[in-house]
Amino acid sequence: MTFGQRLKEERKRLGMTQPDFALVGKVEKNTQINYEQDKRSPTAEYLLAISEIGVDVHYVLYGSPSSDSLTEDERELLAGYRKLDLRAKARVLGVIEGASDTDPPAPAPKGRANITIHGGVGQQIHGEIFKKVVGPQMVKAPSKKKS
Repeated sequence: MTFGQRLKEERKRLGMTQPDFALVGKVEKNTQINYEQDKRSPTAEYLLAISEIGVDVHYVLYGSPSSDSLTEDERELLAGYRKLDLRAKARVLGVIEGASDTDPPAPAPKGRANITIHGGVGQQIHGEIFKKVVGPQMVKAPSKKKS
């Protein structure tokens, strides 16, 4: 992402139009458009002005969020994550991937527990894994054919 793309992203995150954002930065609408299209670079005064309404200027300039823009729980999570070894970091990423899964698991057949295992970083297990089921358990794993 370019500077202009990140600036536009921050403007949209704040729900502002280009004219409104330009007004905050004390520039003309066309100047704002030029910033977002990477045709011009803003002044320090502009960056200070937009930072006062919640723009993460560090992110806009460098592409990585400022630690000042993180909430307390995000800072705590990041500090803990940085202390982990590679294996533990993969586990954490697997938990995040599983927790952010928006597709609900398919309903279980009558009398059987529904367990779904998936994940690109690790395995994710969803479903009624504590449901009492009588009889043998079966796991179907899709195979990837190599071409």
